[in-house]
Amino acid sequence: MSEIKKLKYFVDGQWLESMTEKYMPVYNPSTGEVQAEAPCCTQEEVDAAIDSAAKAFPSWSQTPVTKRVQILFKFRDLLDKHFDELTEICAREHGKNWNESAGDIAKVKEPIEVACGMPNLMMGESLMNTSTGYDTVMYREPLGVFAGIAPFNFPGMIPMGWMVPFCVATGNTIVIKASSVTPMTAIRCAELWQEAGLPDGVLNIVTCSRNEAEIFLKHPKIKGVSFVGTTKVGLHIYSTAAAHGKRVQAQTEAKNHALVLEDCALERTVRGIINSSFGCAGERCMALPVVVVQENIADEFVALLKKLSSELKIGPAYDKATQLGPVVSAAHRENVTKWIEKGIEEGAELVLDGRKVTVEGYENGFYMGPTIFDHVKPGMTVGDEEIFGPVVCIKRVKDFEEGITIMNDNPFANGSIIYTQNGYFSREFARRTHGGMVGINVGIPVPVGVFPFCGHKDSFFGDLHCLGKDGVRFFTEVKAVTTTWFDEKEKKNKNIDSWDGTI
Repeated sequence: MSEIKKLKYFVDGQWLESMTEKYMPVYNPSTGEVQAEAPCCTQEEVDAAIDSAAKAFPSWSQTPVTKRVQILFKFRDLLDKHFDELTEICAREHGKNWNESAGDIAKVKEPIEVACGMPNLMMGESLMNTSTGYDTVMYREPLGVFAGIAPFNFPGMIPMGWMVPFCVATGNTIVIKASSVTPMTAIRCAELWQEAGLPDGVLNIVTCSRNEAEIFLKHPKIKGVSFVGTTKVGLHIYSTAAAHGKRVQAQTEAKNHALVLEDCALERTVRGIINSSFGCAGERCMALPVVVVQENIADEFVALLKKLSSELKIGPAYDKATQLGPVVSAAHRENVTKWIEKGIEEGAELVLDGRKVTVEGYENGFYMGPTIFDHVKPGMTVGDEEIFGPVVCIKRVKDFEEGITIMNDNPFANGSIIYTQNGYFSREFARRTHGGMVGINVGIPVPVGVFPFCGHKDSFFGDLHCLGKDGVRFFTEVKAVTTTWFDEKEKKNKNIDSWDGTI
C-alpha cells in the first residue's frame, strides 16, 4: 500500500493545509485501499474562499473577454499535454474504466473549446432609432461569485467542464466544492488552470461536508449556485438559494428509459444498451437503468442481453482491458446490493446477479457485476427510483403507446431513448417524450457542449441549464443602454425630453 496523501485546499492562488481535525478518505475503488485524505474545510476556510473570489472579481470582470479566453486556450493545451495523467487519476479515484475515464477528461476539453468562443457568445444586441434619435444597446455582463457543488461521478467533466469554463470566460469568479469522494482530478485541473495563467482567486477549491456547503446558499457575496446531485439535496439547494436571491441550476436524479420496438436492429440495440446501462458501472445521470421492450421480442432480447452482459471483463479501472470497473465505494456497493434485494422482494425476476463478483488479485475492490431484472411491473420501486449502479430493469409492453405512457409516468425526465427503424414512431417519440435529452437509436444522448444539458421534471430545478446558450445566460445578466445625442447648434430647437419609447 502506498503512502496516503493528505490533500490541500486552494484559495487565492495558494495550496493550503486545512486547520480542520476531520479528514475524509479517498479510496482507490479497484483495490479498496485509501489513497488520500481530503480535508473537511472549516466554515472560516469556506468563507475565505468566497472572499478570495469576491476580491478577484472586479479585476477579472474588467479583463477583456478576448484576453480571458486566451487563458482557456492555454488550459486546453495543458489538458492535451496531461491527458493520460488526468485519465489515470480519474480511473484511480472513481473506478470507471480507462476509456470511460478518458471520456470524462475529453468532456472537460469540449466545453473549454466552446467557451473559447465567448467573445461571440457574449455578444449583445442593438437597435438604432428605437425612438427618433435614440439608440439602444444590450450588453451581457458577469454577475460576481458563483459556487459549484460537484458530485462524485464525473470528477473532471462536471466541475472543470460544466462549471468553471463558462463561469470564468464570462468574467465571473467561482468556488468549487469538489466531491470529497473523488477530489483529485479537480485538484490536478486547478493546478493546470494556475499554470495556464488564471489569476489568483478566480478559481478556488474546497472539500467539505454539507454543513459547510450550506454557507454557499445564503452568503451575500454568492450570486449563483450550480449543483449536480440527488433530487432531495437539489430541491433544498434550489429553494434555499433562490430564497436568498441567488440564481440556481440544479441537475438532479434520473431514471432514464429506453423503448425497444420489434423492428429494432436487435444485436446493435443490445450492445448499445449494455454500454449505456453498465458503462461507468451505472454511475452517471445519463445511464440507462430501464428498458421498455415490446413483448413479441422480449424473450429474445433478454436472452441476448444476459449473454453479452455476462461476457463483460470486470477488473481494475486502470487496466485498459477492463470493460466494467468497480463502483466508487464500499458504502455505495452496499446500497446497490440493497436495491437488488429490494427488487427480489418486490417480485421482479433476477435474470443476472452481479452481487458476488470478485476479481483475482483485487478481492478488496468494490466490484459489482452487471445485474438484470425482468418482468418489472409498474409500482416496483426498483424500476422507478434511481439506483446509480450496474442494474437494468426490463419492463414488457404490447406496443408503442403503452411504452411511452409507462416512460412518461416516471417523475424523472433527464433522458429518453427509442430503438426502432420506423420513422413515424421515432418522430412521435421525440415529440411526445418528457425526456429533455432524446436518443433515437442513440444509447447515451448527451448533447455536445454547444447545446445545454437539459433534464426535465424532477431531474432539474432552475430556469437555465448548464452549457450551450443557457450556460452563457446563467452566468451573465443583461444591461440595456439607451443613448441620444444633441447637436449643440440646434439644441435650443429640440425637446430633450422627447423620448417616446414604451415601458
